[in-house]
Amino acid sequence: MSEKTANPGALGLGAFALTTFLLSMINAEVIAPESLGMVLPMAFFYGGLAQVLAGMWEFKSGNIFGATCFTSFGSFWLGLALMKVLEATGIISAVPPAGLAVFLSAWGLFTLYATIAATRTSKALLALFVALTITFFLLAVGEYVSGFKLAGGYLGILVALIAWYDSAAILINDMFNRKVLPF
Repeated sequence: MSEKTANPGALGLGAFALTTFLLSMINAEVIAPESLGMVLPMAFFYGGLAQVLAGMWEFKSGNIFGATCFTSFGSFWLGLALMKVLEATGIISAVPPAGLAVFLSAWGLFTLYATIAATRTSKALLALFVALTITFFLLAVGEYVSGFKLAGGYLGILVALIAWYDSAAILINDMFNRKVLPF
């Protein structure tokens, strides 16, 4: 008797969406920077831990794309949250703009080659990765040029909405055992 393994994509994308949405609301200046205290627990547990777990389950199912992306972006959220906590507690100095720009650019490069791989998945995932790549580079430039961080924040909100759609499509289509939402 074979055991059916649930698709971890809905969890991973949902975790990515919610955490990205919260931080992007700060970057877009829709909510105050002091709201970061609301983002950090989500970054540790939902965006971080839940995505890493989704990535591990994707490894088990043989999906290298989902495994690599969920584990990587889960680690992104864990690392970013830890950096912000260490800064806030004075254990490390605040990362200067140049350092944060390099950090964001490195993630932009990773996301760029993941975008190339996403051309072999679905239109919905490809849209997510194209928008996310641009978001990372906008945020990196935003460390130096006024207005780019704001644009990255608004595009990040769109990224979150696309990721929520992708998560919903996987979950709803699976539950109805047919294509309800195009994916």
